[in-house]
Amino acid sequence: MSVGEIAGLLAAAAFVALVGFLAVPILKLGRTVDEFTRVVQDIRAEHVAKTSTTVDETNELLASTNAQLQRIDAITSNAQTVTTNVAAMSSLFAATLGGPLVRTAAFTYGVRRALAARRDGDGRHGRRGSRA
Repeated sequence: MSVGEIAGLLAAAAFVALVGFLAVPILKLGRTVDEFTRVVQDIRAEHVAKTSTTVDETNELLASTNAQLQRIDAITSNAQTVTTNVAAMSSLFAATLGGPLVRTAAFTYGVRRALAARRDGDGRHGRRGSRA
């Protein structure tokens, strides 16, 4: 063997040692990257599960809100019907009893004033005066 061949063998051995020395951290780094990838996948799966749960809860809330709004719509419709009926009854009352009731009230007021004037004896018949 010549000096060049021995130098070549030493260089090859040094290169193999260097590759072996660098392979260990690279393999450990590969395992670390694999573990990190699993952690990210677990976090993503957990996030998807939480998001799915949140979406389901939101859908339930919207369904409940929709049902409540339908009930409120029915209540509002019934209140409108009651209001219409009360307005009709009020108009009917005013038309049938309003006029005679006003006349009766006016007549009663007049009678009270006449009786008060007669009782006071001032003879003014309906005019307000000083009562002594």
